[in-house]
Amino acid sequence: MRVLVIHNQLWAHYKSKLFSEIYQNILATSPESEYLVVHIALYEASRSVMQDDEAIKYDYPYRVLFQTSLDQVNFGDRLKALFKSFDEFKPTVLNVTGWFDYAQVLLMIYARAKGVKIVLSSESSSMDHNRSSLKEKIKSWIVNRADAFFCFGKSSADYLLTLGIKPSQIAVTNAAVIDEDVIKANFDQARNQNFEINSSKRSRNFVYVGRLAEEKNLDLLIRAFIAAIENNKNSSDWKLLFVGDGPSKEKLKEISGAYADIGTIEFAGGHPWYKVPAWLAKSDVLILPSKSEPWGLVVNEAMVCGMPVIVSEKCGCAEDLVSNGINGFLFNPESQSELETALKFFLDHPDKIDFMGKESLKIIQPFSSKTVAKEMVNCYRNLR
Repeated sequence: MRVLVIHNQLWAHYKSKLFSEIYQNILATSPESEYLVVHIALYEASRSVMQDDEAIKYDYPYRVLFQTSLDQVNFGDRLKALFKSFDEFKPTVLNVTGWFDYAQVLLMIYARAKGVKIVLSSESSSMDHNRSSLKEKIKSWIVNRADAFFCFGKSSADYLLTLGIKPSQIAVTNAAVIDEDVIKANFDQARNQNFEINSSKRSRNFVYVGRLAEEKNLDLLIRAFIAAIENNKNSSDWKLLFVGDGPSKEKLKEISGAYADIGTIEFAGGHPWYKVPAWLAKSDVLILPSKSEPWGLVVNEAMVCGMPVIVSEKCGCAEDLVSNGINGFLFNPESQSELETALKFFLDHPDKIDFMGKESLKIIQPFSSKTVAKEMVNCYRNLR
């Protein structure tokens, strides 16, 4: 078995964690097999500033085709380099992760003509954005060139079914993984330090992690939080924490008004992914209120740390990761009253936080990187 994976960028820590786990599984179960990840470029230009996690290393065989940003690699150069890598490696299985890139689509067609099995990784769901019938027909033709599929979750699997894929072709439905080892270790370390420093009763926090941008629906979150704590006798110890940066920051501070001035609503700024657990360790309940979100990996991060979550039903992860009333709550992102109700539940029932957090730990287990890697390797092997 010779598995070639095509991926856009080297800097993608959670994908690197998955690639490492796949490689370790192949070494343990099929040592005669070959595995190679070809990254087209180093990073996307918009994410170049996020490359500050060099202390964390991932072990898997890879090659970077262009030592620059993905945005600077033109179609012709990308196509030529991909075909050259394919011909040199001579795979029996090709795993394409960027099927919106026509260079990779052409590589799929070329590989299929040579009898190579095609696996397509998909993060898309019907909630991503508005779609035209013509584009959907083109996508349907593209995805039907593949033999098997790895999906982020149920929402992305359901979307592929609308494009004419057979359920039996979907090999993995839980590919939305994170580096749970690093996240949990950093969370536990920070939580222990917080306990030693603050052994007395600390304030409780709702926390949002991500970009401060309009599509994240954060103005509604602020209004719902203020409405929930006003005239609530149980709200004195609760705060709202924003971890992230973005174009809406000043507007959100203005909406927060006096609550930002006194620290009831706090803006902590942006932080690299491996430092986020330290902020989760200061918090109790994660909130993701987005109007639209392909998945929302921050929900995975909070759940592996044993936290309850409040998630917009328009997030791709909602159906897979949130069991309403069990490990948190779903809400309509157009309804401030629904979000208020979820917030008030935790204001009135802080004793439920630990129990619901333990339920999060149970629900997130199938999204373990080791579990998912094993499922993927089994798929590669069965396609031979």
